[in-house]
Amino acid sequence: MNEKILVIDDEESIRFTFESFLSDEGYSVTTAKDYDEAISRITEEGFDVIFTDIILGDKSGLDILKEIRMKKINGPVIMITGYPNVETASAAVRMGAFDYISKPVRQATLLRTAAMALQHNTLQKKTEQYRSNLEAIFRSVKDAIITVDKDMTVLEVNEAAKNMCGIDRGWIGKAFSNFSANCKGKCFDVLKRTIEAKKPAELYRSECPHNNGRKVVTISASPLLNTSGAFYGAVMVVKDETLLSFLERNLKERRQFHNIIGQNEKIQKIYALVEDLADVQTTVLITGESGSGKELVADAIHYTGTRSNKPFVKVNCSALSENLLESELFGHVKGAFTGADKDRTGRFQSAEGGTIFLDEIGDISMNMQLRLLRVIQEKIIDRVGDSTPVKVDVRIIAATNQDLQKKVRLGKFREDLYYRLKVMELQLPPLRERKDDIPLLVTHFLQKLNNKLNKNIDAVSEDVQKIFMDYYWPGNIRELENTLEHAFIVCHQNTIVVDCLPQNFKIRDTLLTDDTTLEPQVIIDALEKSGWNKSKAARLLGVNVRTIYRKIEKFNITSENIH
Repeated sequence: MNEKILVIDDEESIRFTFESFLSDEGYSVTTAKDYDEAISRITEEGFDVIFTDIILGDKSGLDILKEIRMKKINGPVIMITGYPNVETASAAVRMGAFDYISKPVRQATLLRTAAMALQHNTLQKKTEQYRSNLEAIFRSVKDAIITVDKDMTVLEVNEAAKNMCGIDRGWIGKAFSNFSANCKGKCFDVLKRTIEAKKPAELYRSECPHNNGRKVVTISASPLLNTSGAFYGAVMVVKDETLLSFLERNLKERRQFHNIIGQNEKIQKIYALVEDLADVQTTVLITGESGSGKELVADAIHYTGTRSNKPFVKVNCSALSENLLESELFGHVKGAFTGADKDRTGRFQSAEGGTIFLDEIGDISMNMQLRLLRVIQEKIIDRVGDSTPVKVDVRIIAATNQDLQKKVRLGKFREDLYYRLKVMELQLPPLRERKDDIPLLVTHFLQKLNNKLNKNIDAVSEDVQKIFMDYYWPGNIRELENTLEHAFIVCHQNTIVVDCLPQNFKIRDTLLTDDTTLEPQVIIDALEKSGWNKSKAARLLGVNVRTIYRKIEKFNITSENIH
């Protein structure tokens, strides 16, 4: 044994006895007769365990204990007393004593206490080393790391947090909400979501104000659990991705932005436009075919910008009648119409300070168009049944799959509203114009559907991939996801094959080599899906357009004789 023990007692017989008993067990024992000699030895040497008498002339063992703690010397201290009482024991424990033993000291008691103290010291050293290693890692990580308890009080920060966020160890013990004003609440919002849901949360590539200019950061937070698995707070990591974002943007190689998947050149331009629009509080119009991802782009614009910690309210304008939509958007007061038994807050007021997303904007009536125009121009709304205007601070993002310019020419959409909405237009390409993204999208949906349906499907066959690449995709990304979900349900192996696909894809697989299976109903289904556009129907079926004309003539197919 190499463990070193110090025995402090003003009685020589006690020192001798302790030294004999402990030395026989193989311990290295040093003795001291008083306070001064003890402090000198403790300062010059290191000991694994210290035994000290309570009474040491004009000093006491408690004085030695106090000096040890003041000098931050680690190691268990055991008090020796000839007159044990509750007050003495309590005082010793409060000051950090490991234990105390009473005179006369029995050999078995001494050896047992020494062994326990040494075991404790070994565990304490291991814990301290473990903590030291963690702290070294904590300090060396270049990402900002901040931990908070469930009341959002700061528990710990690393050095990078000071450089990146301006928050240092002086914040420990303070409310994180006081700091969040410096970054417009984005970090606070991510932490709050994690603490409320006890689940991880992330804000992907958000712009963050900084002394040296705006930084692009990804903020992620995860729950903190104690050794019993009980939730007690959250840890947040802020990763500086400014340079990476700049390089990706210039190299046009980003594969994902928020929840938008794709590396096609047209999608790269969408990524760049979303970033440009994030903090520009202008109205945005998102156009594109149904299922092309307009709502995801609206999400990205909101959550990338300064309004990300404010409400994001979505309204499907085509799902409600004019009267219901008016009440839904602007709210109403009690008695405004039959059934209005209380005041109701509209979606515009609910979105105060944030963003409202008006999907299918091309379907609203001329009257609603006029009311919406006033909101955009004057930033005020009129609740149904109320003559008092209400001021609102809301960013408007609208979306449509219709040709609004054509509707303006036909007199079905107000020209002034069209140009108010089209301050900035983002045109989303259909999937058939970005087929190079299909493998990425398939991989993304495989992972998503595995989690959703609790399966373990890791690929699609080459035949399925070829069908996907040749298909016209009139329903765009939504149709791709629904097709894969159908395949997941019927697939019982780890690879999706042609037999797992919906019927029209199976037929199409046959048509790639043989158009004799083009039965009348197959032609009719393709024509109806393509809006009776024969070129689109041909692409949908993977045949030449002349084949479609020939089959239409052969089977005498017209839109009038279908129903």
